[in-house]
Amino acid sequence: MVSFQNAIRTCFKKYVQFTGRAPRSQYWWWVLFVLIVMITAHLIDNFVIAPTLGLPAGSVQDGAPLSSILTIAFFLPNLAVAVRRLHDINRSGFWLLIAFIPILGGLLLLYWFVQPSFHGKTKY
Repeated sequence: MVSFQNAIRTCFKKYVQFTGRAPRSQYWWWVLFVLIVMITAHLIDNFVIAPTLGLPAGSVQDGAPLSSILTIAFFLPNLAVAVRRLHDINRSGFWLLIAFIPILGGLLLLYWFVQPSFHGKTKY
């Protein structure tokens, strides 16, 4: 099992590496890290940046600059770790495209992401 710090470090080192495998623990530690960072960014946007711009606290009227920047910054690492996770269960990274099917696609990906690693050599 991969530790929290090791998982984050690995995901940043493999920022745009779409080959290889990501164990289940690495993927979910990364998801937890991104969730914590994004919640913190939204709180800062709503209660620090919005009042600084003269907007009421909690206002999303002019967007959320910090959250937007972090969303863009995390896009490729999120994509890369998801592809590597699919490789770890012996599926092609192109299966991520199934997320475009409303509800069913996301549920299928969630099911795959919680599956244990494929033991042995994978095609990817």
